[in-house]
Amino acid sequence: MYANPYLSMTHQMKVVRNLFEKHVEGTAEKAIVADVTVSICRLTNTVNRQVNIISDCDGRVYMHSRSLKHLYDRKPAEEFHFLVDHIHKIVKYPEKIFKNKNPKRGDICFTKSIDGENYFCSLEFVDRDGDGPRELCVVTAFRLRKDAYLRSYDLLWSWRDGTLSS
Repeated sequence: MYANPYLSMTHQMKVVRNLFEKHVEGTAEKAIVADVTVSICRLTNTVNRQVNIISDCDGRVYMHSRSLKHLYDRKPAEEFHFLVDHIHKIVKYPEKIFKNKNPKRGDICFTKSIDGENYFCSLEFVDRDGDGPRELCVVTAFRLRKDAYLRSYDLLWSWRDGTLSS
């Protein structure tokens, strides 16, 4: 199941909330959930240009019910519900893009400050049919509790100066 990527921010927030309510809410820890994929947003042109330097991508970002279930099982309730309602903002309007570290899952990471807190979202490129463009999918997200967490990540792009990091 794929949702329309050209939706308003309010509707984008509801897409992840609906995915949660229909397929994840109330499930037991580590329970298997239906394999459902939704489009949560389309990257801005500026962010999409930076992402396309890394990998061919059409600008849509997807979330799988399995990734949402992972967040549901691992994050405190307050943090989880905040992410459900704001993940589309972190992904659509990141302030920085980092290369993910090996062996962590995901290819790139977006960070964004919302309400005075910094958030981290790992995304991976997925080539479903082998002939591209690749889809960009959310792997995980969380609130950054320590500024030092990102020191060992390679900065690829920052909104501040709008250029690729060297």
